[in-house]
Amino acid sequence: MSSVAATASAVPAAIVARAAPARTEPTPQALARIDKLKARDAEVRQHEQAHLAAAGGLALSGASYTYQRGPNGVNYAIGGEVQIDTSPGGTPQETISRARAIAAAALAPADPSGADRAVAAQAGQMEQQARAELAAERSTQTPSAAAPDSAAPDSADPRRLALQRAYDSGPRAAPSLTVFA
Repeated sequence: MSSVAATASAVPAAIVARAAPARTEPTPQALARIDKLKARDAEVRQHEQAHLAAAGGLALSGASYTYQRGPNGVNYAIGGEVQIDTSPGGTPQETISRARAIAAAALAPADPSGADRAVAAQAGQMEQQARAELAAERSTQTPSAAAPDSAAPDSADPRRLALQRAYDSGPRAAPSLTVFA
């Protein structure tokens, strides 16, 4: 009878040994990798939250992240994006306001990425185009009060001519934005 008792007590010990494998300490390299991933995760989340906070009503969604699994089995954010509505407004004034908000959202993080800077530049172009449309509307609404002699030197200015050509080039397609950190 004692042999049965010994066998019965040995089985639970074997099950316990299989159910709870021995934990191994992470290597120094794994700990360093985890620290880097934790720092990157915090940086990415802060970066995307800055975009969201500055975008306000232009944000089409919350932040979405790209993850990497660390040596400890935890997923860490290593990249992210916030989708922002970059369409022009209904009027030149509204487009100017939207372009400024888009640029502010793109440059909101402390360290904007190259993609963020490109979006801000695109918003700047959208604002310039809207300003040109606004100036064209104003010039057609009110006749020029300037004397005919004063118009000739302005039209001969090469900077003014280049600027006018840029404004006369016509509207571009509505821009879209996907920001990656």
